[in-house]
Parts: sequence; C-alpha cells; structure tokens
Amino acid sequence: MTIELELPEVETIRYALDREVAGRKVKTAEAESMAVLGRYRNRKQFTSTLEGRKFGGVRRIGLLLVTELDGKDLLVIRPGAGASLRRHAARDEMAAGTELTVTFTVGGQFRLVDPNGASEVCVVAGDQLLAEFPELASLGFDPAGDMIPWTTFGGQVLGRSMPLKDLLCDDSIVVGVGDVYSDEILFHAGLRHDRLSDSLSHQEVRRLHGALIQVVNDAIKYRGTDLEERPFVDVFGDPGIYGEHLAVYGRTGELSERNRTPIQRTKYKGSWTYYCDTQV
Repeated sequence: MTIELELPEVETIRYALDREVAGRKVKTAEAESMAVLGRYRNRKQFTSTLEGRKFGGVRRIGLLLVTELDGKDLLVIRPGAGASLRRHAARDEMAAGTELTVTFTVGGQFRLVDPNGASEVCVVAGDQLLAEFPELASLGFDPAGDMIPWTTFGGQVLGRSMPLKDLLCDDSIVVGVGDVYSDEILFHAGLRHDRLSDSLSHQEVRRLHGALIQVVNDAIKYRGTDLEERPFVDVFGDPGIYGEHLAVYGRTGELSERNRTPIQRTKYKGSWTYYCDTQV
C-alpha cells in the first residue's frame, strides 16, 4: 500500500515549483484521462482553463499546492499517494502514469505523474477557494509556516484528551503530519504514541513542540523522505534523503540511538507505529 505524502514532501515540491514555473506562460495543457479531474465533465473543460494563462507564485495551504493564474484564478493541486510533480524538457520520455502535462511557451514542461490517479487538480476563482475546499478553514498549526509559541501549542495539547499520535495526525490541530513524521516527532520528544495529551507536563509539552518544529523543518531541508511504501522524488527526479536521518520509522530491530536497545513496532489503528523503550 502506498501511503500519503506529508508536509515536508509537499513543501519540497512547492519551493521548487515556485522557482521553476512562476512567470511562465502556458502554451498547451494535456490531460491523459479523467483520473485527477473529478470536478470536470471532460478533459477539455479543464485544459482550456490553463492554455494561454501565465503562472504566478506557488504557495502551499495545508497539503494543497495553489498557483496563481493571471485573471485571478487559482490552479489547485492536491498530490495523491504515489504522485510526483516533475519538471521536464518537452523532448523527455513520458513516464508511465503521467496524467497532466503543461507545456510552457518558454521553459519546457511540468508534469503530474500519478499511477494511482489519487491526486486532484482543478482551477477555481480566487475568491472561491474556501467555498471549493471548506476544510481549509479549519486547518491547525502549520509547523513549516506558523511560529506559534509553545505555550499556545500547549493550550491545544492540554485542552484535549487524546492519544498523542492522533493529535499530531489531526489536520485541525497540526497540518500535514502522518505516520512517518509523527513517529519521529514522538521519539525526539521522548513520548509514547498512546500517551494522552492532557497527561503531559509543561516540560513535556515544550519538548513536543520543539520536536515537531525540528523534525518537520529538518525533513524539508533534506527534501523529504523516500520510502519503499512511499516513493518520493522532487521536481527534478531526485529522491528525498531524510530517510537517512530517520530515528525509528521503519527501523524495527535496529538499535535505538538513545539507549542502544532494539526499536519496536506495534499496530496502531491499522498502521505500524515505531518507538523506543525510552518513550514514556
């Protein structure tokens, strides 16, 4: 099973796309199928909204990539599990699973490669983004964007009674953290995945806040994590290398860097959770 991308991977894509496509004018847009175009009746209805338009900056809202178009419309891409967004020269061979190809008047192409058809792509009016994606209104703390103090974060943690893994993976509390990075954050904070949030001391809340910021931003620095169950390459086709820095995720039986005992795993709500004996 291919697992979902998390914030560091989507932010890695956003940063590169913003540098690569902003200011470029679309010559043609081609959709291979309707797999990622669920909001449209046919492919032409979508591609005609892009042709002749100029791309502006690329920003990230939650796990959506939002690109400004001239005329105040927005191109919205939600990368699905197993998807990649790639920059290419027009003459480059087309990879299997390429669902969308945008050719610029100058500067080659960008392509959405999605063998699973799990992504979503659409163009919406700039003032209709929240109407089309109402979940954006309830997004929580963005650890790569919002620099909220640990005391404010602590109010969110201590004001609930829920397992810490559930808290970290809830987009209405923390944006873009899933199975991979929640395990890493909890290891660095020294806290168990099933520890109830309202049982934490102020010192433990501070550790959790610090680990959250550190892990997410370190993963962005290393351009995300490329895993067997979640292959990830950046827009240039290079794999993310944060996997070399994972402390517990996917490392069952290896020795913990903290106390040199074997890393353990357990099933939690249908997925493996990885941890060390030192987490309490």
